[in-house]
Amino acid sequence: MRISSISRRVAVIAALTVLGVSAATGTGSAQPPAPVASQPVPSADPFYHWDGSLDGSEPGAVLRTRPMAYGAANVPTPITSTQVVYRTTNQQNSPVTTVATVLRPLIPGPTKLISFHTAYDGLGTECDPSYTLSGHGNSRTATIEEVVITGYMAAGYTVVVPDYEGEHLEWTIGRQSAYAALDGIRAAESVLSLASTTPVGLIGYSGGSVPTQWGAEVAPQYAPELNIVGAAAGGLPVDLAHNLPYVSGSKDWAGVIPALIVAYQRAYGIDIDAFLSDKGKQIVDAVQGNCINDFASDYPGLTDTEMLQPPYTSLLDIPEVVAAIDDNIMGSAGIPRVPILLGVGDSDGTGDSVMVTRDVEGLARDYCDRGVAATYAQYTGLNHADAFIPFQAQAAQFLTERFTSVAPTSNCAVVGPGNDLSPTPIP
Repeated sequence: MRISSISRRVAVIAALTVLGVSAATGTGSAQPPAPVASQPVPSADPFYHWDGSLDGSEPGAVLRTRPMAYGAANVPTPITSTQVVYRTTNQQNSPVTTVATVLRPLIPGPTKLISFHTAYDGLGTECDPSYTLSGHGNSRTATIEEVVITGYMAAGYTVVVPDYEGEHLEWTIGRQSAYAALDGIRAAESVLSLASTTPVGLIGYSGGSVPTQWGAEVAPQYAPELNIVGAAAGGLPVDLAHNLPYVSGSKDWAGVIPALIVAYQRAYGIDIDAFLSDKGKQIVDAVQGNCINDFASDYPGLTDTEMLQPPYTSLLDIPEVVAAIDDNIMGSAGIPRVPILLGVGDSDGTGDSVMVTRDVEGLARDYCDRGVAATYAQYTGLNHADAFIPFQAQAAQFLTERFTSVAPTSNCAVVGPGNDLSPTPIP
């Protein structure tokens, strides 16, 4: 694949930034790092909590803002971000609030806005990107993605990074993640006094693919005024009913099972005590406030059967769980009106070790059949972590073309049928 000069600039300048070279000065000279001010975690920070009424407020309404330092852990930069508390909508269509980080480009020029959705996959507020982007926390994933974000800024993009899981960190919940991302764009445009005609690209990998893909689906109904030009989603959890048996008993990813139970209990009010075993309750309690790096591989060999009390042998035996999973199958909320890139690894013939390859192919096939300009990219031989790199390169090229009005292309002619994405029958 040919990578444009802008895409190369995203990667090269980001690499320089992570080495501590100041892209902001344009001189290439190393800058002494300034100390990052101590900041309470969001759950203990009054800025994050809105006690006022949301009655009458529109989705995306800005409620408060503040300036904040920007920098990876131990590598602070002279860049300042703006944090914004804004009104959005949850899965039950009630008004709620969350926070986004707005970052201005290092090179002035016509505004091009990227809504970057990090794979923070968190159950505790120290995982929030608004917290890690200010130089706090110790997530390697957050640091790597901050490099990519800095690369986009250095290439002239304005970037907004929403805390799309919301105040209660409800991970993998589709519509509300999309609403938070789309309302974050609205809030960023308000803060920066940008017109709604400003071109916007959506991008996210792994957990970040949730607001990206769902955002592209619900935008025509929820935020039709936004000028979204394309969406690039990689490593997608298309249907968790298919992911569950894939990761159950696995070495590196079984820890997502208790974490997903936490997320679904928060989002849907599921009575988990009705089906968890004592061991299951203990593990769920242990991961309640963790980030994905702290739980994904901490329970090698764990199965969902071990976490359940009789008569249940699988989470897919439980009607409330299946109903919630069915409510979050990608492709079920609408038809994107923009070109979309869907990428996934395939390390073992089934998936990338956590995401199911043929699920992503099936989603691409469904989009193609509904007239979407979809591009399906399969990174054969690469697991979930390794596929991140080629996806970011391809996504940068894809978004560059979307912003420069290059005619969209697709590979629908060669996309296979993939898996059936019909809802799982309720037990």
